[in-house]
Amino acid sequence: MGWQDRVPLPRIGLVTPRIRLTAPVLGTPDPQELARFYQRLLDWPLRDDGPEWATLRPEDGSTGLSFQREPGHVPPVWPPEPGTQQMQQHLDLEVDDLDAASALAEAAGARLLNTYTEPHEQVRTYADPAGHPFCLFVRT
Repeated sequence: MGWQDRVPLPRIGLVTPRIRLTAPVLGTPDPQELARFYQRLLDWPLRDDGPEWATLRPEDGSTGLSFQREPGHVPPVWPPEPGTQQMQQHLDLEVDDLDAASALAEAAGARLLNTYTEPHEQVRTYADPAGHPFCLFVRT
């Protein structure tokens, strides 16, 4: 089924419900540690900060990022290999200065996994301290 084959949104009474993504949630053995990593990277304030759950939210209240405690968290293997934990999602973060953003990410604890160039962007793939992949990219 393609996007053009989608059915109309259901209505409850006369109103279509409003649904808004507030935050993707990353599983981690230590939500507070991972929240502080992304806080340094994104410069967003902490909203919730506990041993089981932490949330970052931009000042404007738009979509943030949350972290949930998962004691048995197994980080994905990058690049993917058969029979290993696979990545289920990753974050794409557009930057205006790839070298400066990369230096910040590495100083905060990121590990460089890969670099590549597309026709209109340069990309560096990192793993955060819990092993989640994320990409820093700049448009060229």
